[in-house]
Amino acid sequence: MIKLGIAGACGKMGGRIFALASQDKEFELSFALEMKGTPMIGKDLGKLKISSSPDGLFLVDIFIDFTVPEASIENLGYIAKYKKALVLGTTGFNEAQIKKINEIARIVPVVFSPNMSIGVNVLFSILPEIARRLGPDYSIEIVEAHHKAKKDAPSGTAKKMAEVLAHVTKKDIPTHAIRLGDIVGDHTVIFCGNSERIEIKHQAHSRDLFALGALAAAKWVFGKPAGLYSMQDVLKS
Repeated sequence: MIKLGIAGACGKMGGRIFALASQDKEFELSFALEMKGTPMIGKDLGKLKISSSPDGLFLVDIFIDFTVPEASIENLGYIAKYKKALVLGTTGFNEAQIKKINEIARIVPVVFSPNMSIGVNVLFSILPEIARRLGPDYSIEIVEAHHKAKKDAPSGTAKKMAEVLAHVTKKDIPTHAIRLGDIVGDHTVIFCGNSERIEIKHQAHSRDLFALGALAAAKWVFGKPAGLYSMQDVLKS
């Protein structure tokens, strides 16, 4: 059984990961972390008491973190200290923070992806081939929409889509961000030629999509050697 710790366990994303993991017999929920000042600190979540100290990471095999860059970077020190595997879905990191993640991946196994859904990761694989086949006469732009509380814009998913497309086209891909209501996550890639338009669209209907992907990644990374992995690695298996 995999001993699991979850960051932001009382948040929208962390809460769904916690709920779905509690129904999975392969996991034992061992640690629930929330940031200092959260009213839930010290209260019960299932059989656990919610903690504000990352030192509790010594209790787990794998830690799942979908929070904010500042919190995730603070947690990395404890990940390295206790040599625990990490599934990291936080987005919005700057270059220095990305460098820190790479350094930690030399010590422990890290699955790091801006989007844990199976469908989006399939798109990361096939979008470059579409761009390659259509050729340079087609312009490409990306439109993404998320809930109004999402802080980073464009999303990590949109940035990754733009990155894999730019690798093929050798051009910067314009990306447009929308923040409205409670949209879970929409991404549209538009390929436009002189006489036709192709739109590839992914819509997330529930955060469970990402939570289940994160749990699949946790199962996959358990027992793996140190290294930086992606959901592409998970899906190949």
